[in-house]
Amino acid sequence: MGDVTSLLRRPRRLRRTAAIRDIVRETRWDVGQLIQPVFVREDDRIDANVPSMPGIRRFTPSEAAEEAADLAGMGVKALLLFGVPSSKDEQGSGAYADGGVVQESLRTIKADVPDIVALADVCLCEYTDHGHCGVVIDGRVDNDASVDLLARTAVSLARAGADAVAPSAMMDGQVRAIRASLDGAGFHDTIIMAYAAKHASAFYGPFRVAAESAPRFGDRRGYQMDPANVREAMREIALDLEEGADVVMVKPALAYLDVIRAARERFDAPLAAYSVSGEYAMVKAAASNGWLDERAAVHEILTAIRRAGADLVITYHAKSVAEWERRKGRGRD
Repeated sequence: MGDVTSLLRRPRRLRRTAAIRDIVRETRWDVGQLIQPVFVREDDRIDANVPSMPGIRRFTPSEAAEEAADLAGMGVKALLLFGVPSSKDEQGSGAYADGGVVQESLRTIKADVPDIVALADVCLCEYTDHGHCGVVIDGRVDNDASVDLLARTAVSLARAGADAVAPSAMMDGQVRAIRASLDGAGFHDTIIMAYAAKHASAFYGPFRVAAESAPRFGDRRGYQMDPANVREAMREIALDLEEGADVVMVKPALAYLDVIRAARERFDAPLAAYSVSGEYAMVKAAASNGWLDERAAVHEILTAIRRAGADLVITYHAKSVAEWERRKGRGRD
């Protein structure tokens, strides 16, 4: 071996202790950048448990307010609401009903925890009896008829107290229509966080169980993005920003880090990434079998998503991460 004693460059100098590693760390995240998805059930006879997502529950509106208070107390500043209605119909009317389950949850949450940032998903899939994200006409999802109902949904949610609405149906022109409807109804300050690059992914399965939103026929590839296309994702993000989105999102996250990076390099708008149900379920399953350390794996995943360029991370692990950080702060680890 050659003599290495005179090497000028020794990268290991900056890895020698935990304190040194910490002060030179390039990528950081904190609990305040995480958003916890929350499922709310209209009827308490709907099972609260979600077998496909251990540790995740479906809350009643009053329980959701208690969960919001817990999250806020742990430093989680935002939650994203999804509804599980007791009945569904062809038009997804529960999505835009003033007395809908998410609307009722928003009123309760904002009354009890006014400072938490309440985001509400804007889609029809949880509310339609066919499970698609829009109105079905002659066997296909009709874009423009769906956009009208999505805009109506957004206004209903804003009226109920949503700080932000998150259109996820991937209908063309949905952001423009929602912005116009919100402004027309006087909700100029309501934020739009657009699911701008939402891919037709295999990682949504556990969510569809939790939200009871699997399509009854066909699939969603006619409106969600082809996972193979990065340039198209950039076009979708650009369109949503032009139409009035305040925050744009890439979904899923872990298998789409390259898309997150491409979006970060091209756009300077706030960028969210959704670490979806399948990502959560994989980690939980592996951890339950002792195949990996859940906490270490989640920290690594969050670091990767932030390193790719996301400002905000929607993750089902948000509450767990907050609890881990709180224990760490108390010196209990």
